[in-house]
Amino acid sequence: MVQLTKARKLQMINCVLRRNFATRGSIQTKYASFSEVLQLQEKQYTGIISPLQELAKYIAPSVDTSYFHIFNPNHEDIKRAEAFFIPSGQHIIDYFISAVRMDHAPQLSQPEVCFLGRSNVGKSSLIKALFALAPDVEVKVSKTPGHTKKINFFKVGKLFTMVDMPGYGYRAPKDFAEMVEPYLTQRQNLKRTFLLLDGVIGIQPADHIAIEMLEEFGNPYVFVLTKIDRAPKAVMVKNVMQIQDFIKKNTTGCFPQVFPVSSVHCSGIHVLRCFIAHIAGSLHLSS
Repeated sequence: MVQLTKARKLQMINCVLRRNFATRGSIQTKYASFSEVLQLQEKQYTGIISPLQELAKYIAPSVDTSYFHIFNPNHEDIKRAEAFFIPSGQHIIDYFISAVRMDHAPQLSQPEVCFLGRSNVGKSSLIKALFALAPDVEVKVSKTPGHTKKINFFKVGKLFTMVDMPGYGYRAPKDFAEMVEPYLTQRQNLKRTFLLLDGVIGIQPADHIAIEMLEEFGNPYVFVLTKIDRAPKAVMVKNVMQIQDFIKKNTTGCFPQVFPVSSVHCSGIHVLRCFIAHIAGSLHLSS
């Protein structure tokens, strides 16, 4: 089966992941709250809320950057989305369960979004940053690539579920294909797959296989560019422009705007929370 072959290729690719960047084990909560970010000077505010807008300053005026603003929530939208990520007595946010097979996965009616990417691309760190306002949520972040070996479910109240998938490539679980393919093809309440790409090195061969798999399955997906705090501006501009060109020319199911994020500084996290809440059906944009 062609689709299964694509998934199996991902678990066998390890040569592209020999550089083992250490994943940070702790996430700063500074600037995790939008009210904190609003107190910043304009330049720092822009860098945290809209990394793409900050990058646009380094791009020639003749270059089309309209795709930087396709999803462009206003302050009110961001505040409303943030409220979904703050726990309360009536709104429980927490790790729910893990599964090693699709038949072990819980049958949930709430919309789901899942996070997929290479080992050590920063999936768990990103989820931890998204939940920075719910510090009791247990998201394990390891310095060892490929720490996530199961499909981990996190419930955001009764609104939606966020799913941390095993990483592909270096140190991927041996049964990666059997774990991931059934979830992507059978999960009826899956609304979007967030495919994480390393902001320092851009799209890698293993990522191309993941993209082909999502395209063949017909899964709607979106690129999230991680670790942007580690990449020089020139590298970020080059990678973002190449990725946007790739989306335009080579994809049909990918959202046309990339989301750059830093789990360390919470850059891009506020808008990403807003996008998640929106596509999960919990947030209707006022803008």
